[in-house]
Formats: sequence, C-alpha cells, structure tokens
Amino acid sequence: MDIKQIMRSCPVMPVIVIEDLDTAVPLARALVAGGIKVLEVTLRTPVALDAVKAIADAVPDAIVGVGTVVRPEQFVQAKAAGAKFAVTPGLTPKLAAAAREAGMPLLPGVHTASEVIAAMEEGFDAMKLFPAEQAGGLGMLKALGGPLPQVLFCPTGGVSLESAPKLLALPNVGCVGGSWLCPKDAVKAGDWATITKLASEAAALRP
Repeated sequence: MDIKQIMRSCPVMPVIVIEDLDTAVPLARALVAGGIKVLEVTLRTPVALDAVKAIADAVPDAIVGVGTVVRPEQFVQAKAAGAKFAVTPGLTPKLAAAAREAGMPLLPGVHTASEVIAAMEEGFDAMKLFPAEQAGGLGMLKALGGPLPQVLFCPTGGVSLESAPKLLALPNVGCVGGSWLCPKDAVKAGDWATITKLASEAAALRP
C-alpha cells in the first residue's frame, strides 16, 4: 500500500498520543469499529513503539503508522514494531533517505510552497500540511492547488469535525489529520463508546 492509498482509505487520520500502553488496543478497536482504520500513533511518549506493536498484533483491520518522526533511526524502529507508514512534522534530506532505506511509505510535513517543492525534489507527491491552520488552511490549500496540482495533502493541526468537510471537498486533499477523535478524558476513562461515536462521525465525512 502506498501513502496515497493509505490516505484515501479514511477521510480522517486520527493523531493518537498513547500515554498508557493498556489503552492502545481498546482505543484502536474503538476507532476501527467506527470505520476509522488508518491510525497515526505519535512517537511522543515512551510507550509509543510498544503501542504500535500491540495494535499491529491485536487489531489486524487497523493500518497503523507512526507520527512525529524526527530522527532517521525511528523508521527502522517503527517498521520493526509493525508500522505500515510514517508521518513527519517536516522534512530533511536525512529523513527522506532514511524512509527510502527502510522502505517505509512517508507522509512528510510541509508548511510553505518552497517546502512542497523541496519534498517533490525528494520524490514525494503526498504531503502533510502542518500546522494547517497556521499555514493558511483552506485558502493555502486552494492556492497551492494552482501551481502544484499534482500534490495530494493531508492538512493537520487545528482541523475539527466542523472544518473538515470543506477541506475534504478540495481536489488536492486526500484526508485530514485530527486529534479530536481521541479526547484525553475519554481515553483515560476507557469510554470507548464515545471514541467509536466520534470515529463514526468522522468516517461519514466521506460516504
């Protein structure tokens, strides 16, 4: 599965921060039950890679990947844990080379037209606009679509259930990234029914 296929598998890619390893599998199951199967587990916590492995082993319907990749060695670690893709907040030549060496589909983060062109020079035609709201959101994506129509974006950062439909309606948006699907309080309380409901609402954004 290449990164564009992964992006088009779900309208919303949840940005997941796992603090407690015991919540990883039930959280993933709750999201998949609601129709959201592409899961970005961010490498922001000590248990993140263990969480990826647990989800990859226990939730076969999930397409689990890693986010917040900022070091080249993390690609190999993530692949060993069972990750199917990676997402970065930005892109450097070292990160691009490491993703290629690991054979890991990568969604690199970009913020400006120059960064989009630099990513294209590294061979990428699918990117994460990040942080989307601060980068100009809907207006920025419309503007980039003129000179760079071949690039497919996943705007992430400040996206909500309310703003997502307009973004998803753009021809150069494959999916959006969102943290609203996994509220900290619901995860901490083990309120998986709420997570599934939020996932169902997100999945319905693209029939």
